Amino acid sequence: MSPLPIIEKDPWLAPYEHIIRARHEHFQKTEKQLIQETGSLKAFATGHLYFGLHHEKNRWVFREWAPNATEIFLIGAFSDWKPVKKYRLTPLQYGNWEIYLPEEALHHGDLYKLLIRWEGGEGERIPSYTNRVVQDEQTKIFSAQVWDPETAYAWKHPSPQKKDEPPIIYESHVGMATEEQRTGTYNEFREHILPEVVAGGYNTLQLMAIQEHPYYGSFGYHVSSYFAPSSRFGTPDDLKRLVDEAHGMGLAVIMDLVHSHAVKNVTEGLGLFDGTPYQYFHDGPRREHIAWDSLCFNYGKPEVLHFLLSNCQYWLAEFGFDGFRFDGVTSMLYLDHGLSRDFTDYSMYYDGGQDGDAITYLTLANRLIHEVKPAAITIAEEMSGMPGLAAPINQGGMGFDYRLAMGTPDYWIKLIKEVPDENWNVGQIFHELSRHRVEEKTIGYAESHDQALVGDKTIIFRLMDKEMYYHMNKSSRNLIVDRGMALHKMIRLVTMATAGGGYLNFMGNEFGHPEWIDFPREGNNWSYFYARRQWSLKKNPNLKYHYLSDFDRDMIELIKQSGILHIPFPIALVQNESDQVLAFIRGDLLFVFNFNPTRSFTDYGIPVPKGKYRVALYTDDRKYGGQHLIDTEMDYYTIPVAKLSDTQVLRIYITPRTGIVFRKMPIPRVK
Repeated sequence: MSPLPIIEKDPWLAPYEHIIRARHEHFQKTEKQLIQETGSLKAFATGHLYFGLHHEKNRWVFREWAPNATEIFLIGAFSDWKPVKKYRLTPLQYGNWEIYLPEEALHHGDLYKLLIRWEGGEGERIPSYTNRVVQDEQTKIFSAQVWDPETAYAWKHPSPQKKDEPPIIYESHVGMATEEQRTGTYNEFREHILPEVVAGGYNTLQLMAIQEHPYYGSFGYHVSSYFAPSSRFGTPDDLKRLVDEAHGMGLAVIMDLVHSHAVKNVTEGLGLFDGTPYQYFHDGPRREHIAWDSLCFNYGKPEVLHFLLSNCQYWLAEFGFDGFRFDGVTSMLYLDHGLSRDFTDYSMYYDGGQDGDAITYLTLANRLIHEVKPAAITIAEEMSGMPGLAAPINQGGMGFDYRLAMGTPDYWIKLIKEVPDENWNVGQIFHELSRHRVEEKTIGYAESHDQALVGDKTIIFRLMDKEMYYHMNKSSRNLIVDRGMALHKMIRLVTMATAGGGYLNFMGNEFGHPEWIDFPREGNNWSYFYARRQWSLKKNPNLKYHYLSDFDRDMIELIKQSGILHIPFPIALVQNESDQVLAFIRGDLLFVFNFNPTRSFTDYGIPVPKGKYRVALYTDDRKYGGQHLIDTEMDYYTIPVAKLSDTQVLRIYITPRTGIVFRKMPIPRVK
C-alpha cells in the first residue's frame, strides 16, 4: 500500500497514517450510505426542496421532521394562532410530518409557526427549514413568514468566479455598513458599498451574519434559522439582487456559514424542537458548548447530515453564493473544542480527542460544495493547524480550498502591544507570516472583525489611540500618527506579500477605521455608535484616512497583476536582526522592509538575481501621506559583489519604517 500523498509531503505524519486512513474510510463509508438511494451527494442534499413550506401547482405542502412529536399544527392568523384540526399535520415514516392545504389557505406575507406537542408538553416553534423569519417591532417575537412573491427573482449575471484566481476578500457585515446609527440593509449595501469594494480592487466579497439570528449582537454567530436570510437587512430578493449585482461587477460572493454550533433559544431555534434535547444536538455533557453558550450538533446522525448538507446546497443554488467561510472549525474538530491543548505536538491531532463524525461532515460538505459548484471556494476558520484540513480529499485531506491564517492577526496584536518597535524581530515576522503546511493554501490577513470586537481595537487605533481624534487632519503633524500611518501600511504589505494563497480585509480597516466594534446591547444602552462604518473619514480630502485606502488599492492591484499568490512561498534574501531589515522575493517582485524606527541605510546591499529593477510600490510615497525620500523614477541595476563574482546585489537607500517593492524588469536583447 503506497503512502497517502499528504504523508509523502510530510513524513512526520507517518506514525499516524493508520488514523488518517481510518478517517478517510469512515468518510467513504458514510458517503456510500448517504447516497445509496440517490446516487450522489448533490441529489441527497435536497432537504430544502422537500421540507418546509412549498407552493406547488394549485396547493401548498408543508413538511417537517420531528420524530418525538405526537401532534403538529400549523398556526397563524388563519387559525387565530390556535391549533385547529384542519391545520393538523399527518405523520409519515421516519419522524416526518406533512400537510396539504388549498391555495387560498395561505398568502404571501402571512405569518405562521408550528405548535408541536409531545408526551408531557408542547411548544410553539419556527419551522426548521423556513426560508423567511421576521420579528415584530413591538413584541419582538419572531415568526416564520410565507415568502411567495408573484414574480420570482430573475438572475441577470453569472458568477465571475474562477477556481484558480487567488481570492482577495472584502469581509463585510451588511448591518454595520451604514454610517448612520442604525441597521443597514441589503439594498444600501448593494448601492453604496459594492462600488467601494470594486474600486478597492477586491475580487471576492464575504458576507457575515446572513443566516437568521435572534440577537443582533452575536455578529451572526448564534444562528436560529439556517435557511432564512436575516430579515433585519431586507427581503430574500434584496439579498439575491445584492449577490447578482456583485457578480455583474466582477465579484465572487461567499458567506459565513455557521455549522459549528447553534443558538440555545428554544422558541426561535432548534434546541428543543420536538421536545427532546437530542434531535439535532448531542445529549448529555456534549450538548452545550462550554465557551460559546450554544449547542453542539451531533454530526453522527444521518438526519443532521441531511439538514446541514442541504443547507450548503441551498445557499449555493438559491442565492448564488460562490462558496463559504466555515466558522469555528477548530471547535468542530476536537471533543474539547480545542480549548485544552496548545497543538505543539503532532500527537495532539491524533490522540483520540478528535470528533471523527465532525471531520467526516466537513469532508462531505467540501465534496458536496465542489460537486454542486466546481469553482466554489471553501475556507476553514481553523487555528490548530490540523494536517490535511486544506488538502484534497483524494489525497487523504478534508477538502477545504484554504485555511485562514488565524495566527497572523494575533501575532500582530501581540507584537504591537508587547514589543517595543526597536525590538521587532524581522526573521520572526517573516517566519510567522510565510509558514503554512506545504499541502495547503492559506488566507493571510492582518486583522478581521475579531481584532476590533469590544474589548480590543483596530490595528490603527492600537497604534495611535487618542491621537487619532486630534491629528488625522492633513495640517497636523504628530509623531505617533506618523508612526501609525507608516506601520499600518507596512503591516498590510508584508502580510499580503507573504500570504499563502489569498488575502482578507475587514470592511473599513483598509482606510484605518478607528476604535472598535460594539453592537447595541444593554451594556451600552443599545447604542449603534460603534456598530457602523464612518465612510466619510475616507472621503474627506482634508483627512489622512484616504492615504491608507489609496495605498491599499494600489497594493492589491500590484499583487493581483504580479500573480505572486500563485507561488506557494516567498524566498527570504535578507533577515538582518540588528538593522531590522527584511527582504524577500516572490515571482518578479522584490520586497524590502526597514522596520527600524530611527535608522536609514545608504547603499544597502540586497542579494538578488542579476538584472534591472524599478520601484513598483513605496509605502512612504507622497501620495500615501509619506515623505518620499527616495527616487522612485530611476532604474536600479545589480552589480557584482566582487570582481568575477556571480553573486549580484542591488544597492538601495532605505529609510526608517518603510517598505519598497521593486519589479524585476526585462532587459532588451542587444541585436
